[in-house]
Amino acid sequence: MEINQIGLWAGRIRENVSKVIVGKENVIDLALICLITGGHLLMEDVPGTGKTVFARALASSVDCSFRRIQFTPDLLPSDITGINYFNQKENCFVFRAGPVFSNIVLADEINRATPRTQSAMLECMEERQVTIDGETKKLSAPFLVIATQNPIEIQGTFPLPEAQLDRFLIKTSMGYPDTGEGINILKRFKGDNPLDSLKPAAGAEEILEASALYSGVKVSEDILDYIIKITEGTRKHPNTHLGASPRGALALLRAVQVYALLKARTFVTPDDVKAMALPVLAHRIIARGLSLENVNAGEKIVGDVLAHTAVPLEQGE
Repeated sequence: MEINQIGLWAGRIRENVSKVIVGKENVIDLALICLITGGHLLMEDVPGTGKTVFARALASSVDCSFRRIQFTPDLLPSDITGINYFNQKENCFVFRAGPVFSNIVLADEINRATPRTQSAMLECMEERQVTIDGETKKLSAPFLVIATQNPIEIQGTFPLPEAQLDRFLIKTSMGYPDTGEGINILKRFKGDNPLDSLKPAAGAEEILEASALYSGVKVSEDILDYIIKITEGTRKHPNTHLGASPRGALALLRAVQVYALLKARTFVTPDDVKAMALPVLAHRIIARGLSLENVNAGEKIVGDVLAHTAVPLEQGE
């Protein structure tokens, strides 16, 4: 695959997923950005908005294996990673792989698991490996975790610590459909489930090819300066307790490079940075105060920073 072909390749996947998911092209693009960069996606949404269907449709479209893990307080790390069990017939220990040994893993309601289990998932996400009984096992590539959490229910949950939130490249939500989209959903699912007949539009090996190419997207010095000023602005904002870290700046750089490719360009523009700043940086910010009105404070802070940061004039190659 050539670097200028990634946009066409992504278009095929977007069109294929849209056969099942109605009107969420932006979410598809964000998931593709995570797939290509090797990042992970956090979706904060109420139940019933199609998160599981979306993850399955994406996995089917790129011909990847898929597993769903329902996180509960009694979930153990071994339920995720797998265990070594004694096989009496063979008189030896045999490894039984857990659901994390898949290309796309849906971690449903991840904040309902205990911190011990969450930390086990963190190693899988960050290191692309698991350690069981002192033995390290590599996870297959590509590897994408789509984690969900319910923003309404807080009873019986264990909020993700800041260090773990920072490991997610992007945070977004499916959101409720509008009236027209709702009607299309009813029409599409009133008969057979379109997910059952969905065919792959691309192969998993193409994701790895795209991952090796996106770093070739041109980023000017002005754009690099713009990214740094935005991340620094999140730290200096008067309502910020903790702003975006250098890891956040690197995440924004990778995201805008792939975003440019999805728009059929081999260079980054300031508009690309503006488009990706919110989903990449907002969840990395801790606002001052703990009131419920600060739930979306990260988004407001990023919006303020974008509004008050000078945009570079150079927008070409």
